[in-house]
Amino acid sequence: MKLLLDTHTFLWHADSHSRLSATAAVLLTDRTNELFLSMASVWEIAIKTGLGKLELATPFISFMTTAITGYGITVMAISLGDCAEYEQHPFPNPGHRDPFDRMIVVHAQRHGLSLIGTDAAFDAYGITRLW
Repeated sequence: MKLLLDTHTFLWHADSHSRLSATAAVLLTDRTNELFLSMASVWEIAIKTGLGKLELATPFISFMTTAITGYGITVMAISLGDCAEYEQHPFPNPGHRDPFDRMIVVHAQRHGLSLIGTDAAFDAYGITRLW
């Protein structure tokens, strides 16, 4: 199964956090699943860390490299096509204005990925959300 990790899912997985659901934990540790992370999540983590809104266990580059490599995660670049889709994309939930989440939705839709995350706001976009 091809799985796209929401930002918080990635952070909780990297920290072996107890907030992961049992389903998420099983899916993330099953080596037959392919794990993906949007560059939007990487950027979000960098921004929040730089602003002091998020504290990581180790410096940003070390934390990200260790987690991405250690869990065999493929980081998805944000392409011009992704941005064009984002710009034209109908977003059914006008209250959901988080630009990082919206790019994650575009990545999930364009690449046929199921999303692992807790945020029910994703459900309005016609993607499979697992938790």
